[in-house]
Amino acid sequence: EPKRKTAFGSVGRRIPYRILHVINQDGESLGNMHRAEALKLMDQHDLKLVLLQENVEPPVYRLMTGQQIHEEQLRRAEKQKARPKPGMYIKELSFSSAIARNDLETKTKQIAQWIEKKYHVKVTIRQAK
Repeated sequence: EPKRKTAFGSVGRRIPYRILHVINQDGESLGNMHRAEALKLMDQHDLKLVLLQENVEPPVYRLMTGQQIHEEQLRRAEKQKARPKPGMYIKELSFSSAIARNDLETKTKQIAQWIEKKYHVKVTIRQAK
């Protein structure tokens, strides 16, 4: 079974790595520590350990409150929405403000066709000299 990309969230107690790089809730590095030590720290401060970077050695975890986790999930969801979806194309059209009437009509028809095909259209109008 291929390894799936896990969603951002609290990890809890199932941490597959022995040595972790831990960052506290204020963003300060606490250095590398053993998994048991990190779990003890998590329990003492009533925080959750969250995996930030898995593909580095040692993996980076951060101690976060539930509120911080929720805010980070919302931020990541906003970034995901802003990113263009696969299969979605952005068409860009640029023309001068001194464009002839028939050229403008032709380009307008082209824009209408792109919109029908569900493309995102970006139009730039340059000022004529």
